[in-house]
Amino acid sequence: MDTQERRALLLEALKQAKCPLTGGYLSKKFNVSRQIIVGDISVIRAGGVTVYATPRGYVLPEDEEVHGIVGIIACKHGADMMRRELEIIVDNGGYVRDVIVEHPLYGEIRADLMLRNRHDVEVFDNRMKECDGMPLSIVTQGVHLHTIEVPDKDALERIKMQLRQENICANLSANNQK
Repeated sequence: MDTQERRALLLEALKQAKCPLTGGYLSKKFNVSRQIIVGDISVIRAGGVTVYATPRGYVLPEDEEVHGIVGIIACKHGADMMRRELEIIVDNGGYVRDVIVEHPLYGEIRADLMLRNRHDVEVFDNRMKECDGMPLSIVTQGVHLHTIEVPDKDALERIKMQLRQENICANLSANNQK
């Protein structure tokens, strides 16, 4: 199989996937190194296809239609409170799209999270521990933003209230209400 054929099959695998596909899984499937898969994903992106690299693997965007309210939550806490923060959001019907930090040199750095439920949060937290990783907010003394999607204003208020009760939420604003 040549490079173009592999990339076409890789894109098709992503389209057919019911869940994110890890680089390791894809490298075994196509009998190439993980680094080759990373390069293939970069070329696919350069061709105009949106591919998210999430903590659970590569995934194509779902239906971009927003069902509810999109909000930005400003938070500040240590790494020890990361899982609790994410659980509060998903337990109240929130979908955590991303995490954003403002780096002093590079500007805004955004990472796709795409966390919908406690299982997603657990997988993310376990992955962080396995790779001995640190959250992006390490460069901003714990300050970071999350873009979240919630079904309604009540869910947004519940999240806001619980995060404030645990001294996690600095501010919450809603944008793109639908």
